[in-house]
Amino acid sequence: MNPPRAAFPAIAIAIAATCVLSLAACNANLSEPITATAPAPMKPAMASDADLLARGEYLVRITGCNDCHTAGYTEKAGDVPTSDWLLGSPLGYSGPWGTTYAANLRLRFAEMDEAEWMTWSATLRTRPIMPDFALRAMHDDDRRAIYRFIRSLGPAGSKAPEYLPPGSAPPPPFLQLVLPPAARAGAASGG
Repeated sequence: MNPPRAAFPAIAIAIAATCVLSLAACNANLSEPITATAPAPMKPAMASDADLLARGEYLVRITGCNDCHTAGYTEKAGDVPTSDWLLGSPLGYSGPWGTTYAANLRLRFAEMDEAEWMTWSATLRTRPIMPDFALRAMHDDDRRAIYRFIRSLGPAGSKAPEYLPPGSAPPPPFLQLVLPPAARAGAASGG
């Protein structure tokens, strides 16, 4: 339903009055210097425990932690109960560095407090295939959320097999990375 034509002049007058009052307010202090004041710094909102746990679960799920640290996770297309997550794996990853095994993170996290985790995870340098560079690149809040989530699962399971140095034959199951032989000096440049 359209308003009656008689209402248009009243609406126009109201809009014009608002504009005039706004302009008057803006121009009232033109003779005074304009000073910019910085807004008060906003304190970041602290995430609740429930938010951190949900964020941690999400990050563990999407960043591939379970792919290595939860036995059978990849084979079952992620259909593994959360109670079985991050218990480590007997699958070895063998290459020039030796053979590494994905640790039982639930036992590992039970050994450290949050401050230790934050320092350790920010500086972690480990053997392949752990993408330690990705963990180091995470924001503190993301690493904190991962810690809180994994700690919420509680310690369970047993330790993963120990690292085997290069030249030691790993027992099955293991994946082996075979690199091509190093190029001879000058061979790469065609000489």
